[in-house]
Amino acid sequence: MRRRKKKIRKVGNVLVKSQSKLDGIRESGKINTMVLDYVEQHICAGISTEEIDRWVYQLTTEMGAVPAPLNFEGFPKSVCTSLNSVVCHGIPDEKTILKEGDIINVDVSTVYKGYFSDASRTFCIGAVSADKMRLVQTAKEAVRVGLMEVKPWKPIGDMGHAIHMFVESRGYTVVEDIGGHGVGLEFHEDPWVSYVAPKGSGEIMLPGMVFTIEPMINMGSPDFYVDEGNGWTVYTEDGMPSAQWEVTVAVTDCGYEVMSW
Repeated sequence: MRRRKKKIRKVGNVLVKSQSKLDGIRESGKINTMVLDYVEQHICAGISTEEIDRWVYQLTTEMGAVPAPLNFEGFPKSVCTSLNSVVCHGIPDEKTILKEGDIINVDVSTVYKGYFSDASRTFCIGAVSADKMRLVQTAKEAVRVGLMEVKPWKPIGDMGHAIHMFVESRGYTVVEDIGGHGVGLEFHEDPWVSYVAPKGSGEIMLPGMVFTIEPMINMGSPDFYVDEGNGWTVYTEDGMPSAQWEVTVAVTDCGYEVMSW
């Protein structure tokens, strides 16, 4: 992926975006959200994950943008499709057919005029079990809990700690070694965002910071392993389901702005 060189301002290792750069990220986020909306309207039992990949590629390119995952560090597809016990980075293919009772995270990332956005949703295919439904709802609510802690001049660890406490109160676990990231001028920027962080830890959230909130919530153990064959797909160690929702959020002078969801 070709990346433009831009003049940027850093505080420590964190990129602080100017208003013009925030405008660019916001436009990228609009496209990203529209692609996820399309997937939500059309996803159903009987389709392959490869078909989801085709939707994302076609819609994104029709709007003048580029799917950020495509060929990123060798990733072969335009979107991540993570089914049931897949935590993240599932690779679409023709053989994986969605069926009634599945849950699937679709993670869409967009580059538009050099600006990056990133968001995901976990979809329930048809009637899912009560246990899976509760897991998906908890993962979505965990993002809202985190957003409530996004305020300027607070440590980012407060947000991660709040998510961790909330998820544990529901009886689930948070994946510890995979987190969120800064985003906007690059696909992955500082800071790395933990969702098991101690309160008061981490970088201070500054107006102009942009990062993802994307805790990965497991029904069982937080442990995972990576597929040795493709080097990408992450599975829960115990085979239990995992769910995730992700937003791109900017810190403002008085709180936050969600740029893609």
